[in-house]
Amino acid sequence: MNTIAIDIGGTKFSMALFEEDRMTRRESRATDREGGKDWMVAQIREIAAGWRAETAVHRCGVGFGGPVNFELQRVNLSTHVGGWDNFDLTAFLREELGVPVIMDNDANVGGLGEGVHGAGRGARPLFYMTLSTGIGGGIVTEHGIYRGADSYAGELGHITIRPGGPLCLCGAHGCFERICCGLWLEKDRGMAAKDLLESPEFVKHYVVDLALGLKACIMILNPARIVIGGGIAKAGDKLFVPLREELRRQITAWSRARIDVVPAQMGDDSVLYGALELAKSMAILPTPSS
Repeated sequence: MNTIAIDIGGTKFSMALFEEDRMTRRESRATDREGGKDWMVAQIREIAAGWRAETAVHRCGVGFGGPVNFELQRVNLSTHVGGWDNFDLTAFLREELGVPVIMDNDANVGGLGEGVHGAGRGARPLFYMTLSTGIGGGIVTEHGIYRGADSYAGELGHITIRPGGPLCLCGAHGCFERICCGLWLEKDRGMAAKDLLESPEFVKHYVVDLALGLKACIMILNPARIVIGGGIAKAGDKLFVPLREELRRQITAWSRARIDVVPAQMGDDSVLYGALELAKSMAILPTPSS
């Protein structure tokens, strides 16, 4: 069975074609934020049309970079790219591709990809954090993705780590995302995150805030492992070694909660492999309400 997997992010979007579990096609393009939703759906249409001209497609899975109402299968909004609010993306794709489509938040989907194919295999519960343009989180249990009552479980990016801190795009102040994500690091400091992370002095201070957010995750969820994906996680040991040390300093002294924090193994493909697994779960897709 052939599956189209789509990863829609604030910095880039990617698509892959899978024949069973084998990726046979892949394409990635930088996101045109000015073009917004209309530009993005045109790109999806173009790429999918080329693949469908060569081979049959049977299903589609999508990871979207923003809050998604899983039950209704609708995009709630995107704070990074305009035009997505309440857009019925799955209906658009069903009509465009002529196949069943399922969608979830990209952090949930990335967690599923790492949990089945990558650094989270065998670790449950697993917490996956995407650390890139924004910050998102996904929780994977023995039973699959945990979404909470309203599809908002795992939204770690909008906990407050610095009360009275700078204004976040969500309207609150001092959010984890506002302090630590790539978008704001570049806006605040005038350098891309990958360049900032070359400085040990910057990393020393950065991991304090990063650990504040992850401490909340560890103390509430007690995950067997935390996997961090996204562009910033590509810094490797120069980020993860001081981050683990800082977490050991911050975690409550009496707590024996494990501190197992690792980079994503699937790199830029975590969400694509997760979208494949999501598509396989199509039989349990809820019936969208009107």
